[in-house]
Amino acid sequence: MKIENPNPIQWHFAKRAQQLQSSVIREILKITMRPEIISFAGGLPSPATFPVERMKAAFDSVLTSQGKVALQYGPTDGYLPLREWIADSLSTDGAKIMPDQVLMTSGSQQGLDLLGKVLIDEGSKVLVETPSYLGALQAFSVYGPEFVSVPTDDHGLLPEAVGAIGQGAGMLYALPNFQNPTGRCLSIERRAALVEICARLGLPLIEDDPYGALSYRGEPLPKMLTMNPGGVIYMGSFSKVLTPGIRLGYVVAPVPLVRKLEQAKQAADLHTAQLTQMVVYEVIKDGFLGEHIPTIRKLYSDQCQAMLAALTEFFPPSVTWTKPEGGMFIWLTLPKHIDSMQLLDEAIAQNVAFVPGAPFYANAPEKNTLRLSFVTVSPEKIREGVAKLGKLIAAKL
Repeated sequence: MKIENPNPIQWHFAKRAQQLQSSVIREILKITMRPEIISFAGGLPSPATFPVERMKAAFDSVLTSQGKVALQYGPTDGYLPLREWIADSLSTDGAKIMPDQVLMTSGSQQGLDLLGKVLIDEGSKVLVETPSYLGALQAFSVYGPEFVSVPTDDHGLLPEAVGAIGQGAGMLYALPNFQNPTGRCLSIERRAALVEICARLGLPLIEDDPYGALSYRGEPLPKMLTMNPGGVIYMGSFSKVLTPGIRLGYVVAPVPLVRKLEQAKQAADLHTAQLTQMVVYEVIKDGFLGEHIPTIRKLYSDQCQAMLAALTEFFPPSVTWTKPEGGMFIWLTLPKHIDSMQLLDEAIAQNVAFVPGAPFYANAPEKNTLRLSFVTVSPEKIREGVAKLGKLIAAKL
């Protein structure tokens, strides 16, 4: 029976829901779906790197040999052989990681949400880089923290600044490798100093590392996790080295924290898809990533060099940019009077898209900044798009 003329419901959202905002990047991506757009906006891995045939064969193998297990509910902490593989891959002579320290998540974004849920009270002081990853700011902001921005320079986060502002903070969130959005990378010396300062303050340090394997030189820097396994929370993902469509990430932390994160995950989704985990393990268990990742590095390095060359050719001298040695992003600083959000409107009219820099700041946004991603655009289109942007910027000088 259908109710006639029902009164419309007046939705009263919870306070946390009222604080939710759409991702600027996701909104821009709606525009970039138009085929004529040259998009430097999305932080999307190149589809050319997706091992489609390998994944197809793995699905067939898992469903044929273990189909009833793969299609069943699984344990909240994740598929044990995959957790063992992750623990072994992160272990060093001086730091042994155990499978009990690994929690599988539905993408690393869920890991951020679970960490916020478990570690952040309303008003908790949370330290973040300047600028920081927009997805982390979104995930944490739901829980009402007080964000404190840690100063940075051309080489990333300044560890000594943490010592001055970190007392009483609930956690510090950092991306040490080819950071999103800047592409910067922390030196070994800064990593050691940061770990030491956080340990002295009793400050949990979140090491988010989705890009660490994408060093163009093929020489990843040591993980902060191995410097202090009892005080560093490590986050990893298969999105950038395999495929993002599988939505598979993981958190590595001391066991008491993992158990609490596991309880939070049970309330969220019970467990990450068993089938997906088993397929990924089938793909990687025999060393496939050791063969596959170098091809990604080569592709991304070539496209990065194409963009750096185009920036040098077409951009005015008053614009500066980072020169990443890995990852997927270049960060630009424009003259102070140029607002990159307004520039975006003009760029889209010229069929070029990028991400304005302001949303990446937890406090005091710098509106004359922007992020360019080069990995899904051919060198020819990179040159064409950068030339258009350079002309728009030059017209404002």
